[in-house]
Amino acid sequence: EYLQRLIRDIPKPVVAAVNGFAIGGGPVLHVVCDLSIAADHAQFGQAGPRVGSYDAGFGTAYLARIIGARRAREVWFLCRRYSAQTMLEWGLVNAVVPMSELHNEVRKWADEMLALSPTALKVVKHSFNADTESIAGISAMAFDGLGIFVGTDEAREGVEAFNAKRAPDFGKYR
Repeated sequence: EYLQRLIRDIPKPVVAAVNGFAIGGGPVLHVVCDLSIAADHAQFGQAGPRVGSYDAGFGTAYLARIIGARRAREVWFLCRRYSAQTMLEWGLVNAVVPMSELHNEVRKWADEMLALSPTALKVVKHSFNADTESIAGISAMAFDGLGIFVGTDEAREGVEAFNAKRAPDFGKYR
């Protein structure tokens, strides 16, 4: 939660450079960044429910604002992997580039922003974030709930299954 808040509160635009897997906690951090550029081989997805975890704040509510509620539910309810191209089509990333060009493309975007008024960018960023500030409260509540949940047998089953490289048995918790 701290990193999510930091990314949103820092007065400068934050650009995510996605190179590889953005699955689990990675995509949540990526979602709260202001801009996102992905390497063409990048994979996105969610694994939380697969291992007995979740993010019921920015990882769900804000994601739904970006890609739509049905697609966000698909990401969380099915825990599939998605290509960078799919995420571009869904509006979750701004651009997809070959891996060899990722660093240079991010640098190019950063340099373009460096030529702009820092105060104007700060105010615009705060304006964008103001519309979704209520999600911060939801996120804080969700992290509190997660803190309680991780002590349950159901959560332990997810962690133990992940560590043992086996499918979890959540059947008795239905």
